[in-house]
Amino acid sequence: MTAPEGLRRTRLPPEVRRSRILDEAAKLIIEQGLSAVSMETVGRICGISKALVYNYFPSRDQLLAALLQREQNELRDRGMRTALQASSFADLIRQTTRVYLEQTRERGALTQALLSDPSVARLMEEENRNERDRTIRYFVREGKREYNLTLPIAIAVVDMLMAITDQAGQQTASGSLDIDTAEEICVALITGGLERLSERLGARTSD
Repeated sequence: MTAPEGLRRTRLPPEVRRSRILDEAAKLIIEQGLSAVSMETVGRICGISKALVYNYFPSRDQLLAALLQREQNELRDRGMRTALQASSFADLIRQTTRVYLEQTRERGALTQALLSDPSVARLMEEENRNERDRTIRYFVREGKREYNLTLPIAIAVVDMLMAITDQAGQQTASGSLDIDTAEEICVALITGGLERLSERLGARTSD
């Protein structure tokens, strides 16, 4: 005797199943909050057993960390594709800022919810630090070349300027700023500040 067609469990490839588990966990967080996520609930929504969810993710924290990593990887990949198409440093800032603001508006609530969990943040601490370092190194190299800055100055400047896009992302996510306005503010502050800094340091060097 076979189960009715609508009740048969679909056998999915492991990567597809894993992705669906993460998708359903993301929906739960967005709709009901982080506390709504449990292995049993996610399994029930996916139509699989709690034990099968544990086969993919050894703990709830690791499931949530995997979800956060997927969100951050998507942002990184979108940013890199955009960066490779930039025609100038100003265009690089504009395009990567746009990607970040759009991602923050669309998925920022999910990312912030995940980062608010101390256990998840702890699991992702090293990866987040490494990702930030990679981002800083990329922009330091480009900014140093464009504005003729020394390496220590370029590192300090990029580290400080990243706070501008972080704040713009928060204000975009909260609805305080629309994306177009936030983008213009970021581009004006970052490129204008770098140009002015380059002029002042150049004048100081020539004295």
